Amino acid sequence: MIFVNNFLKSLKKNKIKFFTGVPDSILKNFSSHLQNLPKKNHLIATNEGSAVSIGIGYYLATKKMACVYMQNSGLSNAINPLISIADKKVYSIPLMLVIGWRGSPKIEDEPQHMVKGKITKRLLKLLKIKFCVLRKDRDLSKVNTMVKDAIKKKSIIALLIEKNTLKSYSLKKKNKKYLGLLRSEFISTFLQNIPVKSKIISTTGYTSRELMQIRNDMGIKNGRDFYMVGGMGHSSSVTLGLANYSKKKIFCLDGDGSILMHLGSLKTIGHSKNKNLKHIMLNNNSHESVGGQPTYSETIDFKNLVMSLGYKKYFVIKNKDHLKSVLKKFVKSPGPSFLEVKITNGSLKYLQRPKNLIKIKDQFLKN
Repeated sequence: MIFVNNFLKSLKKNKIKFFTGVPDSILKNFSSHLQNLPKKNHLIATNEGSAVSIGIGYYLATKKMACVYMQNSGLSNAINPLISIADKKVYSIPLMLVIGWRGSPKIEDEPQHMVKGKITKRLLKLLKIKFCVLRKDRDLSKVNTMVKDAIKKKSIIALLIEKNTLKSYSLKKKNKKYLGLLRSEFISTFLQNIPVKSKIISTTGYTSRELMQIRNDMGIKNGRDFYMVGGMGHSSSVTLGLANYSKKKIFCLDGDGSILMHLGSLKTIGHSKNKNLKHIMLNNNSHESVGGQPTYSETIDFKNLVMSLGYKKYFVIKNKDHLKSVLKKFVKSPGPSFLEVKITNGSLKYLQRPKNLIKIKDQFLKN
């Protein structure tokens, strides 16, 4: 294992002072420490391509190398600016990528992570990005050599970090106090108030896992679910593709981080004018499942945003008081309609993960 403090000291020693990226579960101890930095030294990006671009802009301003962090699933989002801007044969801009390696061949993981994990090294080689795997403190000496080489050659380097590698000295757990509406409370009420033949697309993270568990625990038959176990930010677009060719009511259970990752999808949905499309955003202003880092969504006026993009109706639920009444109006409203649900952080204990994904898809395809 590697202590985060030692990792940060190694980066500081190499004069890396600016960090940007998308929160990841493997890197949560790392990104949590970054939250203590001045705002000018750390920016949480909405997606990995944007993070790389921010890092490029930092170099153009300072002539210094930025550290860009992400999960390996997000490496695909980052490829465009990495190749078409930062690559040595284009503008030759040095960058350090810190990549959480989900699905490392040596560690058992979920199916969607195993697929990407298996090809991560090959992908970096194809991109001609020099990389190393960090597993122990002594591996940090490799960083010094790689950084010097990257600065000299103005190239991109990557550090791969596996699950349970980064440890933090400060692991004190605080008692959680839940104030307001929990995600699980909304989902259980939601399932009981939708048409029997509804279709539901649920976003990555706790939302899909809680939807599956609540449905199973309560034995609720209303609707069929498709869990977005990967592809963060794309749940609304999958919902749109489905709604275009279905007469059923189609619900998207989305999150604030997911929506912000590909915000332009909202305009496509608004333009589509699908009356059967119902878009729900569970808004806790955080990337809860990967460490609770903020999304900064609390300052956005989503009502004016979605209405200006073509949605027909906007609803909001701020607490339990009007949960059922607002939900019923939303379900009956002409789409595309948008429901913002203000929730607090906190998830069900012992959450299961979706298994046998082919079976889940086959069940979803049934009428």
